Amino acid sequence: MTKIQELALAMIDYNHGDPKRIQHTTKVHAYARLIGESEGLDAETLFILESAAHVHDIGIRASEMKYGRQNGRLQEQEGPAVARDLLARLGYADRHIERICWLVAHHHTYHVCTDPDYQILVEADFLVNLYEDGESADAVRAVRRNIFRTASGTRLLDMMFGIS
Repeated sequence: MTKIQELALAMIDYNHGDPKRIQHTTKVHAYARLIGESEGLDAETLFILESAAHVHDIGIRASEMKYGRQNGRLQEQEGPAVARDLLARLGYADRHIERICWLVAHHHTYHVCTDPDYQILVEADFLVNLYEDGESADAVRAVRRNIFRTASGTRLLDMMFGIS
């Protein structure tokens, strides 16, 4: 079993009884991997991206327990510590843990996307959130214009939502 598979199962177990969160995470992972491979990421960057996709929302439960609610800022605040513990338990290298936790801590901060793993994680999360939240065509177009930067992510967005 690969580390990515181990992490996927650990996240499913972490979110046991919550199929909506499990489904969200697995969809974000699938799109992140598809975009990452299509954009030609090297193996290590793809590994980090896939891992981050599996734990990007790990701060939701901690936010709800600590504050009685969750939002993007709280997810970014609470997620890294939970992710760090899980990744360390699974034997991830420190340098990978640091990058994955940084991605978790910034996945709702859109104005500083400069690295490909970061940009792709944001795009994959938007692909899923736009659909799950039932966003309008105008909202999708705004996200396309303001957020999407990769050719592969933009193509997926266009195909999924029938826009361009």
